[in-house]
Amino acid sequence: MNKTVSIHSLSRRDTHISILIIGMMFFIFGFVSWANAILIPYFKIACELTNFKAYLVTFAFYISYFIMSVPASFILSSIGFKKGMMLGFWIMSLGAFIFIPAAMMRTYEIFLLGLFTLGTGLAILQTAANPYITLLGPKERAAQRISIMGICNKGAGILAPLVFAAVILKATDSELFKNLAFMSGSEKEAALDELISRVILPYLFVGTILFLLGLGIRFSPLPEIDTDGEVSTDENSKHSKNSIFQFPHLILGTLAIFLHVGTQVIAIDTVIGYAGSMNIQLLDAKIFPSFTLATTIIGYLLGILSIPKWISQVTALRICTLLGLIFTMGILFASGPVKLAGLQADWSIWFVVLLGLANSLIWAGIWPLAIDGLGKFTKLGASILIMGLSGNAILPLFYGYFADLYDLRTAYVVLVPCYLYLIFYAFKGHQIRYWTKKI
Repeated sequence: MNKTVSIHSLSRRDTHISILIIGMMFFIFGFVSWANAILIPYFKIACELTNFKAYLVTFAFYISYFIMSVPASFILSSIGFKKGMMLGFWIMSLGAFIFIPAAMMRTYEIFLLGLFTLGTGLAILQTAANPYITLLGPKERAAQRISIMGICNKGAGILAPLVFAAVILKATDSELFKNLAFMSGSEKEAALDELISRVILPYLFVGTILFLLGLGIRFSPLPEIDTDGEVSTDENSKHSKNSIFQFPHLILGTLAIFLHVGTQVIAIDTVIGYAGSMNIQLLDAKIFPSFTLATTIIGYLLGILSIPKWISQVTALRICTLLGLIFTMGILFASGPVKLAGLQADWSIWFVVLLGLANSLIWAGIWPLAIDGLGKFTKLGASILIMGLSGNAILPLFYGYFADLYDLRTAYVVLVPCYLYLIFYAFKGHQIRYWTKKI
């Protein structure tokens, strides 16, 4: 294992190189993760799924975070950040390669196994990268650094649905999708087999790139950072703590992460289906996730420019959580046709797009608040926060259930309690340092 170094001993050059490498990793995270936005409606058609079953794509991908995040912290403690990151990339590579037999057999369950494997590798990488970038510089500027990583992540997210759509969809597919219901059994099976086989080459390419990236990270100049030698304290106590569960702001922050990422993936992964309910075809609707991610990047840029010069990380978090609730009300209650960006749609879909802006600085606000003062528990605390990413797995299923039960618009009501809790954490929850009031 490489020799560990103190964060404070890193030169300015070493710090910038490390940020650049981690930024590249966040780009990869985004590209692989947000490709799900196009896979959900694609699998829904090719594998003939209900809304609920289609959102098992996000469940299979993100439930791995819940299962793997704590084991990931022990992996990283055992073999170090760099070998751990290499392992994460290689596991992701395996997940991409699983798509090949899944497509050959057009078996949805094998696709879900591939997605779970991709998520497992990503859980290891996220457990390493998020605390790494949070600690790599002044605490009060952590939100700035996380926002830069967010731009890398969401920039890739803008590209991913468009790139995958360009590769796996054809100009004639609109007619194909309309005619599927009228095809005979054998004709329909042949058409669906051809449709699903289009994912083979893209995921063969992705798997190869991920394998090579693992090698690249292993031999990169990224330093091993020592987080284990610090004493875990908080600003309200001079006494050391000996259990991760003695940090209420961390545990409450994990629930906040759970709800935040769930709202984020709902905003991005459901918008194509919601556009479809307005008779916008998939070939046109594919642009909506990119719109949502573009508003997220606008939020990141505003955060980079304004934090901490004009507003604090906490203030930005509070503004964004309140905006999330306001925009959700817009989705549920705003109505009327409008033509924007050449697309005729209901006003409410643009409030889904604006959720990208509301969600932009929530992660960046929660993360430094939640791991503040953890000291030697930083890696374990980070892994617990990464468990919160399982919200991406659970909340879309609630959305899919209510979409089948009621309709795609009413299902967005699941966002309301999420943003109410996030408002609580932003204003009060992150300040709680003891489970019972000290006398």
